[in-house]
Amino acid sequence: MSRNAKINTLLLLVVAALAVLPLALGLGDHKEEPFAGADAEAEVAITELQPDYEPWFTPLYEPPSGEIESALFALQAALGAGVLAYYFGLRKGRRQGAARAGATGTDGDGETTDVQATAVTDRAVTGRGAEEPGGSAADRRGA
Repeated sequence: MSRNAKINTLLLLVVAALAVLPLALGLGDHKEEPFAGADAEAEVAITELQPDYEPWFTPLYEPPSGEIESALFALQAALGAGVLAYYFGLRKGRRQGAARAGATGTDGDGETTDVQATAVTDRAVTGRGAEEPGGSAADRRGA
């Protein structure tokens, strides 16, 4: 087993332990809602410290139940993960495409391709590359 495979296996076991241990050890059994979010915990702490506290504003939408609220939160997380995965996949694909384009200088037989041969010839004749002012190599050839 390679070193990366061992590290990945260890990380997977740690994540599984973090998910299962709180349930197995009964953490939160003494609470009415054992795995409530931080917002609910903060609300309880504030009402204990200052019972007459008035919130500054009310939510625009209050889901009818905790299950629907959890489902909406999971949907939001999934959409965010999808957008991030798309972005990073697109970046990697572009980087790989640029690397392939930069690495290909021959047509497979070891011969220089037509466009590269034209650019080399133009540079030798004019003393400037296709990226310099004066148009592309095809423009200077009259094509």
